[in-house]
Amino acid sequence: MFPVPKGYRFGAAAAGFKREDRLDLGLILSDRPAVAAGVFTTNTFQAAPVVQCRETLALGKPCRAFLVNSGQANACTGDEGLVNCRVTLDLVAQAAQVGMDEILPASTGVIGTQLRMNRWKKAMPSLAESLGKIGPMDVARAIMTTDTFPKVAWGRVETGDDSSIQSCQDSQCGEVRLLGMAKGAGMISPNMATMLGFVICDAEVDPQWWQAALAECVGQTFNRITVDGDTSTNDCVLAMANGASGVSIESEGAREALREALMGVCRDLAYMIVQDAEGGTKVVRITVSGAKDQGQAEMAARAVGNSPLVKTALFGQDANWGRIVAAVGRSGADFTADDLVLQIGQITVFKDGCPVAGDLDGMLAPVMKRQDIDIFVSLGKGPGEYTLLASDLTVEYVRINADYRS
Repeated sequence: MFPVPKGYRFGAAAAGFKREDRLDLGLILSDRPAVAAGVFTTNTFQAAPVVQCRETLALGKPCRAFLVNSGQANACTGDEGLVNCRVTLDLVAQAAQVGMDEILPASTGVIGTQLRMNRWKKAMPSLAESLGKIGPMDVARAIMTTDTFPKVAWGRVETGDDSSIQSCQDSQCGEVRLLGMAKGAGMISPNMATMLGFVICDAEVDPQWWQAALAECVGQTFNRITVDGDTSTNDCVLAMANGASGVSIESEGAREALREALMGVCRDLAYMIVQDAEGGTKVVRITVSGAKDQGQAEMAARAVGNSPLVKTALFGQDANWGRIVAAVGRSGADFTADDLVLQIGQITVFKDGCPVAGDLDGMLAPVMKRQDIDIFVSLGKGPGEYTLLASDLTVEYVRINADYRS
């Protein structure tokens, strides 16, 4: 069983927001005030819970809870949606016996419909009763929509380990635990954040450092995945650190060790999202190097990862390398055509402006059958490099999204 950070309780209820037979309301509650951080979507249309979270975090006060529901996005719902969001915070504050300004909300589901407030009120006794009686996996299940499995990852840092920290005072020694969970399978192409993600930690941290560490880790993990090129109205990643371990993260060594652990949790969750892409069968790691700068490398990588032609070829296990080369060529990245080198797996298929001689289809057939496929693109000798995780595009993806509101 995975290690759970100290000082947290979990609650969940079946409110019937979309279906009557599943958990769809979750609460992560810290037993003590915690330092909070958040990273949010840059979509112009920002859901009511995103707006509310931003306002709450701007106050700089400690946090006590993450509240999340599936089945209703509460996005593009105007002033009524924001009022409803705040009413739900008041309801949960009473049920959990915390202040409503200590709760950070998140929602996922269909855009444009108002919250079913009668269902929220009816679910409060069950949510309160469940607190401390269930585990994080139940909350991870409650936030699922088209996900096929709950996504949970964890990490730990032993701050008394001299390999990570050179000196250790009493308040800086001991084990720190992290636990993360995420929801996401479709509408995934993050810009500042992605899907819904939650991380809890039992270390004592500096608020500004915690926010900076979360933003950096999100930028290196969640922001480097794509399923379909769409950025949601509700995207957010929230993190709490409550200090319940008694370990204070102050030294540079301690901060680096915790940052690496946080990065690992985010990286594992990001991989799971692509692995669970709606109808997806492939996880494709696209690495572009040799670009003039990182921005140029990112342009090329995203052109490949978001190309419907590349993605459908991957689904069909067709080593149609021409689609990859064409995507890079139209990406806007500045390079010379003869400098491009393409590898699929470890097999070079294109260089010097021409395909490599030999039976490429035969050599690549075993590679294309794998779930995890590596695509390497070199654009020259520049310093720019970028790696993106992408899924394929399947018949099942079309079916799911054609019938999403049914």
